[in-house]
Amino acid sequence: MVIAKARAVDGPNKAFHTTEIQRRDLDTHDVLIEIKYAGICHSDIHTAHGDWGEVNYPLVPGHEIAGIVTNVGPEVTSYKAGDRVGVGCMVDSCGVCKNCQQGEEQYCLEGNVPTYAGVDKYGEPTQGGYSTHIVVTEDFVLRIPDNIGLDVAAPLLCAGITTYSPLNHWNAGPGKKVAVVGMGGLGHMAVKIANAMGAEVTVLSQTLNKQEDGLQFGAVNYFATSDAQTFEKLSGTFDLMINTVSADIDINAYLSLLTLDGTLVNVGAPSQPLPVHVFSLIPHRRSFAGSMIGGIRETQEMLDFCAKHDIAPNIEVISADQIDDAYERVMASKVKYRFVIDISTI
Repeated sequence: MVIAKARAVDGPNKAFHTTEIQRRDLDTHDVLIEIKYAGICHSDIHTAHGDWGEVNYPLVPGHEIAGIVTNVGPEVTSYKAGDRVGVGCMVDSCGVCKNCQQGEEQYCLEGNVPTYAGVDKYGEPTQGGYSTHIVVTEDFVLRIPDNIGLDVAAPLLCAGITTYSPLNHWNAGPGKKVAVVGMGGLGHMAVKIANAMGAEVTVLSQTLNKQEDGLQFGAVNYFATSDAQTFEKLSGTFDLMINTVSADIDINAYLSLLTLDGTLVNVGAPSQPLPVHVFSLIPHRRSFAGSMIGGIRETQEMLDFCAKHDIAPNIEVISADQIDDAYERVMASKVKYRFVIDISTI
């Protein structure tokens, strides 16, 4: 059993503190990873603050994990000590249901095991990547390509796959007009990936503050949604929209921007319902959909795609004692564009 150093929080309004957690002994197909970097996702903040329901504290968040394999179980065939690897939002699933068999473990009918704030098959609570080590079954470990740094790889394990999956599923590519709603940690990755897929990308952000960045990342247009004329000008324009924001927005106004058979996909997860008028959908056969991360096979595909196209998130590396401040900055939208914790500072 490995004793890992970690940063944990003891309640919704508590500060992070240094602690130690136990990682299980290696089972036959387990991989022990020394974590080098862990990204901060908005989901970490929602969970730590108890926004999505009851949480068993103390909690160690973190599901954007990059590190090095240090040991493997006796029957592991995919990895060896020294390999560069990552772990995303889930660490196990039933493996036998229809969705798992199709490589869509994120939609496991028995419920996948989240990297933190879950319960594993041994009946133990899962703890995440704000820690020095983690043990994961080999089927849920990803290989990080050599030309992607471990620091920038970490956010790809959530922000990257969360945006890649719907763009891939709804066939973003040449001849498609794609709008990205929001230019934060998720949004800036959606712009980069959609552009690399060959789509014509437009950013819809509340203000024009990040316009220069958006155009640099590959968008051809950038509009402020605070300007009512934006919705008049762009009515019926887009084949696909990826909504990355977690705020309460007028979803019907955004649906009006879709063309015939267009689809708006929500990847942001607001805590309150988003009312949808049926006549925002019926007249142009529009669709309103949701998407949650991606399966392990697709996540590896995303990593390889990013390596091929030289795609990486824009990050700010912080020390472990800056997590509380980073949370406040994320909530205030004062980060460009993803915080990554240097785990050696725990």
